[in-house]
Amino acid sequence: MSRIGKAPIEIPAGVTVTIDQDNVVTVKGPKGTLTQKVNPDLEVKVEDGHVHVTRPSDDREHRAQHGLFRALIHNMVVGVSTGYRKEMELVGVGYRAASTGQVLELSLGFSHAIYIKLPPEIKVEAKTERNKNPLIILESDDKQLLGQVCAKIRSLRKPEPYKGKGIKFVGEVIRRKSGKSASAK
Repeated sequence: MSRIGKAPIEIPAGVTVTIDQDNVVTVKGPKGTLTQKVNPDLEVKVEDGHVHVTRPSDDREHRAQHGLFRALIHNMVVGVSTGYRKEMELVGVGYRAASTGQVLELSLGFSHAIYIKLPPEIKVEAKTERNKNPLIILESDDKQLLGQVCAKIRSLRKPEPYKGKGIKFVGEVIRRKSGKSASAK
């Protein structure tokens, strides 16, 4: 039995959840509106401030999708009520970040600057403080989209294990390797 799928989703104040006849769940809140098409086999109900997802049988596919769609709906509810925030850190000499509107400009040690146009659902802010690594702060109500954009930014310069240079999440621990060791003769 899916433990995640069985748990009801609490709807906070200011958030409305509606379900269409095509099993499309729409969640509206102060941060925005999100929609998700749910597998027609699963049943989604809104009862007394909670969303319940039920499955018709204990088939392997129904069990897997039960937990998946419950988690997706929960992420939508949290996204439109409080939102999601990711902070990324640029570690390296000369690495810089600047944001103008929805365009993020990165200097990552290449011969050219990299410009990334972000989707309108994501708010970006670049901070640079003296004697600290530059920070990129991304906020959105859509957890999937935010994770995808963060993965794209990180893929431009992944943290390497010898010096730790690259783009990493704040608080992420990079496993370090020792370099060449001097031979003892």
